[in-house]
Amino acid sequence: MYERLLDKTVQPTVEFIEGYLGASHGLLMEFERFLNSGYDLTREMRFPFGNSYGWGFKYSHRSSHLCYAFFEKGAFTVMLQIGDKQVPSLENHLPSLLRKTRDLWLERGPCGKCGGWVHYQVLNKEELGNVIELVKIKKKPISP
Repeated sequence: MYERLLDKTVQPTVEFIEGYLGASHGLLMEFERFLNSGYDLTREMRFPFGNSYGWGFKYSHRSSHLCYAFFEKGAFTVMLQIGDKQVPSLENHLPSLLRKTRDLWLERGPCGKCGGWVHYQVLNKEELGNVIELVKIKKKPISP
């Protein structure tokens, strides 16, 4: 149902991405508005990590990587790393986050001693709110 753009030879246009994401494009734009308001944001179209992730946007703050947003038919998945130093803050926030968010943290890909990679498929505003909280934990915004 949520297939990705896996043909590395065909870079999608912004117009194609909008149609591909459908209603979720609005959520992606809301995510970008948050990122632009709190970070010195750079967005790059990328096809990283081999053939299973597909096309997506890489978001960075100055020279610091924030996250990826991978395009899917009707959705998008944000992939971000929470480092060991951010884990205590994340664990303080976990009780207030969605069950899905807590489960994704428990199922994270390992990175460092206790940090990890989270792959969060965003399907609604509430989930987007949790992804925004994770980004804020990863890197504190430079403005409110």
